Amino acid sequence: MSISNLECADVIITCKLGMEKVVASYVMEIDPSAKVVPSPENFMGLVLIYNAFNKKMLADEIRKKVPEAEKIYVVEKCSKANINSIVDAVKSIAKDFVFQNESFAVRTTRRGKHSFTSIDVNVAVGAAVKELTGARVDLENPDKVIAIQIIKDVAHISIVSGAEFYKKMRPYKYPMHKIFNRFVVAHEPYLGPPDAAYTFGARIGREVQTYEVGELVVAPIGSVDGYSLYNFLKGLFEGIESRYEVQRKSYGREVAKTKVVVQDMYQFVRSKIGEPLIIFEPEGEPISRVSNEVSEFILSSLRRGRKINIMVGAREGVPTSLFRFANFVLDVAPGIVISTDYALASALIALTTVLHEKLVGEKEENL
Repeated sequence: MSISNLECADVIITCKLGMEKVVASYVMEIDPSAKVVPSPENFMGLVLIYNAFNKKMLADEIRKKVPEAEKIYVVEKCSKANINSIVDAVKSIAKDFVFQNESFAVRTTRRGKHSFTSIDVNVAVGAAVKELTGARVDLENPDKVIAIQIIKDVAHISIVSGAEFYKKMRPYKYPMHKIFNRFVVAHEPYLGPPDAAYTFGARIGREVQTYEVGELVVAPIGSVDGYSLYNFLKGLFEGIESRYEVQRKSYGREVAKTKVVVQDMYQFVRSKIGEPLIIFEPEGEPISRVSNEVSEFILSSLRRGRKINIMVGAREGVPTSLFRFANFVLDVAPGIVISTDYALASALIALTTVLHEKLVGEKEENL
């Protein structure tokens, strides 16, 4: 279908690529009188709906009955695809949707060639709405979102609740990487056959870097086979590097790279006497039973500027003689033997669970 000048859709749906016709077929079942256009002008991931019997009721029904529909926008106004026309169109409806005591953001998606960018539209519309309504701009967690879908020469304008835009981070979530960056993890290396040692090393490397653990101590027990250790370390560094590169390219912030050292496990414990030490082994207390004590211990230690030392075993496990030097010995899943490549992740997830609610209320400068 060709999009002609000011042919204004009633509802716009976005979906996963390849699901356009599936979504369109379900919409036609809900409203047979509607004109439904999947992938207009070959724009993938898009479905346009025209001549809806009642566009708001139709949008509600789609939300309830069509899980393949990612975002559903009821179009409130259309304009020509130029900045001045878009600003005028938004101003004509903004006061009915955005109020002085609310926050808002503008999000523009362009499909087709234009002489301006999406950011140009966001800036111009945002300034106009702020001046008109007195509402404040909040790009992170807005109450309302002015969604502008520009399809070739037509701009479709919708105003929706900010809650419809899911975000990984919200005000009630604490970024746990800031805590894990102050952890020192002593991990017994997996020293089986060379190929297995390499594979486990790579998995553990990705694991520590995923959580941005500050320092990883590869802690063998006594003398070990050098070739197995070499393969483990080779996999470990490759795992760290591969995950770090993904994080560096995709995160909108600086990423901490995990430091790696090698130290005998007994000597590690000797060097950490008097420092916070938590060991994760099946012989320990269920973490759920001592969650309050553990969380308060970690937070109080961090407030005093101390690092948290964590120990995780592998095939042999952490020697029980070291338990008496630990502040806590914890079991994250009683009755379940967790494989070496998941042991650390399980421990850090368990600590996240017991720490997070208290961290949300904690002032960052106190940690």
